Amino acid sequence: QVQLVESGGGLVQAGGSLRVSCAASGRTFGNYNMGWFRQAPGKEREIVAAISWSGGNIYYAESVKDRFTISRDNAKNTVYLQMNSLKPEDTAVYYCAYHSQMGRVSPLAEMYDYWGQGTQVTVRS
Repeated sequence: QVQLVESGGGLVQAGGSLRVSCAASGRTFGNYNMGWFRQAPGKEREIVAAISWSGGNIYYAESVKDRFTISRDNAKNTVYLQMNSLKPEDTAVYYCAYHSQMGRVSPLAEMYDYWGQGTQVTVRS
């Protein structure tokens, strides 16, 4: 099993910045892709960003492109999501997810094998 531990969520004013982190532990063998998803009240879960093991393949949702940056530190088994120019519509529970496959990343939640508990990000006007 793989465990994902998230941190960094919280309350921030519109236009501000926040970085969320997710550390993987357990039976993480070799290379793997990681993703960030979010779910707002009454809405379906949606992809935010995903990154391959090497960082050479990255996906961003159009709604966050040019504002958010996904990165990873493989020595720490940790993935980060730097969120800048935050908007109230970014308010959601943010989840990190693990995909036991290297190479091309997937925007589909059903492709991911393990999930974090979710961390609340609230952006106020």
